[in-house]
Amino acid sequence: MKATLRGNVRKNVFALVALTAIVALTIGCTKEPPEERKEARPNILFIMSDDHSERAISAYGSTLIQTPNIDRIANEGVMFRESFVANSICGPSRAIMLTGKHSHINGFRNNQDRFDGSQPSYPQILQGAGYTTAVVGKWHLGSKPVGFDYWEILRGQGQYYSPEFITNIASATTTEVAVEGETGRVIEVELENRYDGEYVTTKTTDLALNFLQNRDEEKPFLLIFNHKAPHRNWMPDVDELGVIDTSDFEVPDNFYDSYAGRPGAAAQELEINDMYLSYDLKLEQHEYEGDLEDTADGWAEYWTNGFYGRMSDQQKARWDAYYTEANKEYQRVKHDPKALIEWKYRRYMHEYLGTVHSMDRNIGRVLDYLDEAGLAENTIVVYTSDQGFYIGEHGWFDKRYMYEESMRTPLVVRYPAGMEAGRVVEEMVQNIDYAPTLLDFAGVPIPADMQGISLKGLMTGETRALGRDSLYYHYHQGIESTHNVAKQYGVRTSTHKLIRFKDVGMDHWEMYDLQTDPGEMKNIYDEPAQADIRQALHVKLNNLRTKYDDSSGEE
Repeated sequence: MKATLRGNVRKNVFALVALTAIVALTIGCTKEPPEERKEARPNILFIMSDDHSERAISAYGSTLIQTPNIDRIANEGVMFRESFVANSICGPSRAIMLTGKHSHINGFRNNQDRFDGSQPSYPQILQGAGYTTAVVGKWHLGSKPVGFDYWEILRGQGQYYSPEFITNIASATTTEVAVEGETGRVIEVELENRYDGEYVTTKTTDLALNFLQNRDEEKPFLLIFNHKAPHRNWMPDVDELGVIDTSDFEVPDNFYDSYAGRPGAAAQELEINDMYLSYDLKLEQHEYEGDLEDTADGWAEYWTNGFYGRMSDQQKARWDAYYTEANKEYQRVKHDPKALIEWKYRRYMHEYLGTVHSMDRNIGRVLDYLDEAGLAENTIVVYTSDQGFYIGEHGWFDKRYMYEESMRTPLVVRYPAGMEAGRVVEEMVQNIDYAPTLLDFAGVPIPADMQGISLKGLMTGETRALGRDSLYYHYHQGIESTHNVAKQYGVRTSTHKLIRFKDVGMDHWEMYDLQTDPGEMKNIYDEPAQADIRQALHVKLNNLRTKYDDSSGEE
């Protein structure tokens, strides 16, 4: 529970230059490099979305949407074709990126954990090396950011409309908010900005631009620019409702998956039929009441008061005008199960892609600023997602699984001063590699305990291979949590995948030939003809668990 203490108790001007100077004097964890190295150090703009599938990026061949600004980063830099995460769930993936370490090492295994900000992270190291550091947007790590001169982050998951941000810098509009424990005792006071009537993607971009325009120009910068979009519950900007026409979208080839021979896949509750008609699919209660159950657990009220209710009157009017007409299609299909599920898929795609469209447009605003300010040449721009996402494959939404659609994540990087445009990398890379890569580009020593590998040589063309033939994956959250996805760990090579589902009531192996079965529809683990490959994959998996010091998942 939280309670507002006083409004506008601090009237400090946004004094980022002064603040960063003070913080830099107190950090001292890494000596600044000599003047000659400072000159060459790149700025870093790290852009991350939440739950963005490669299939929703035109640079990766999407036919669902055009993303010209993400494509611009890819076309003017490097695109990674084989990019993966180590744990496909929001908070853990973010912790992996910050630390360069797997979840069992950095301590943030699932979304119920709290990130230990005292452990080394690449922003802390860059800050100590003389970088001005900032993060805006979604954080979702339970604890406050450490290693940043300025931060303004969404509270929790954040809201699409009238978002609330907590910050470490007071302004004329900042209020002090008391955070209370279960007993009602105040446990801390936070500085909060609530932006009534704003759309989260636009506001997060405004914050990013504000930082860039007011930064200390004598120092290189690291700006982590994290979007909420396209995370559930996918509320498009009212200015862009209908901009993505999904009326003729066909469902994916494996949409009607039966999960035969794959109990790990069958156990889940993340099918599109599991979506809520109100919260997810934007129907009003009066439009479906009596047809389908959606109200027993309060989701209709949750949607109306908690999400739709955050809009301004003008936004509600535009929202209502669009959906009153668009929802008529539901009335035509509601009694036909096949037509209804495919309508749900198309509605889901409208919402999801609508939020992507807004995000891509706003990324363009920041890229344009870099050009106008003369910063583009010496700024590394990274675009990635915290993981992939199911947009209808296997009949699903969400992530979590080691299957391709959620283990894969987009990764494109532009750095005109340091790499050629148009390079495509086919090597397998993973999000444990981000931290060492950025430190390497900054000329800062990479801590020996980071588990990732610097990708700098692949990007510049200095090296052709990483010497890596397999990737390790471990999802810790478990079948007793949201969506019933079992705990799992496994190994992926360039041609095969081996997964162990080990959870309450389940101990099951799956194996896939990714060359002949890219959709992972046929579990070949028990086939006698696969014995040699199966044994080789077990050896690789055991070696990786030893290498990364992970004995968890056996209990």
